Amino acid sequence: MKKIINNPENVVDEMLNGLVKGYPNKVKRLENTNVIARYDKKESKVGIISGGGSGHEPAHAGYVGYGMLDCAVCGEVFTSPTPDQILEAIKEANSGKGVFMVVKNYTGDVLNFDMAKELAEAEDIDVDYIIVNDDVAVEDSEFTSGRRGIAGTVFFHKVLGAMAEEGKSLEEIKKEAEKLVKSIRSMGMAIKPCVQPQVGKESFHLEENEMEIGIGIHGEAGIRKEEIKPANEITKELADTILEEFDNLDEVCVMVNGMGQTPLMELYIVNNFLNDYLKDKNIKIYKSYVGNYMTSIDMAGYSITIFKVEDQEKKYLDAKADTVFLKEI
Repeated sequence: MKKIINNPENVVDEMLNGLVKGYPNKVKRLENTNVIARYDKKESKVGIISGGGSGHEPAHAGYVGYGMLDCAVCGEVFTSPTPDQILEAIKEANSGKGVFMVVKNYTGDVLNFDMAKELAEAEDIDVDYIIVNDDVAVEDSEFTSGRRGIAGTVFFHKVLGAMAEEGKSLEEIKKEAEKLVKSIRSMGMAIKPCVQPQVGKESFHLEENEMEIGIGIHGEAGIRKEEIKPANEITKELADTILEEFDNLDEVCVMVNGMGQTPLMELYIVNNFLNDYLKDKNIKIYKSYVGNYMTSIDMAGYSITIFKVEDQEKKYLDAKADTVFLKEI
């Protein structure tokens, strides 16, 4: 294993300290926690929090700031944060209007965020949440019951964060979140697995001429191995699987998300075909996003997210955001 780290057991602690030292005017770390919070906490708004295991950077701490998240709870690598840490994030994000949590559908995350919700409600804090399950590749996996939450989660951060910034209520945010669950679908692939620092070996094996279709963001193998194909053929396979999920599509946003080690050159090649392919199907593209938004440490590969948008979603996607990782999305 070759990684630019010190002790594998300290990677999350040192990463979070380095993040805060790099952007001290944007974020802070709550004392004795792995919670990253907005430096300029805004009062009288619904607090928006998210989180999960580390190793998906820039998710989730990179989305803390104006117009997106108020707090991100960072577990150990590929490990759900504990309920007590999530509770501290809820308390920090709360300003009297309640707190909304964006939770990816992984068993540990769902259990621990739900437990933290109960603890917060015992302290008279109104809390609600949505479970994101945008991955169309699998119905169940070793990490979850039902579909996994992957890169489409970032759109929840942006839309719901903008709504909270505008002053929308907890009930209004929950209603939109339920709509987003039906409007966002994703699927990914890999040509190289990741190496978790504490484990020191590849999460699955691929031969030189193989690729994995349907990977997750915790180093999981996908639904099948195939001989590697040209970028356009891979992208068509992923896009067709996603498009089967929608009855009709008029206008969409697309995200081509790198898994951590994929060059931007390759992501732009994917986006080139994806845009043309959707337009050939008379699907209008409102915006395209290309880059590393939710990764799996150093996995080489990408995922595609297709987001069916209407005027309200476009408004919130265009709203100002100022976070560590994004000025806008």
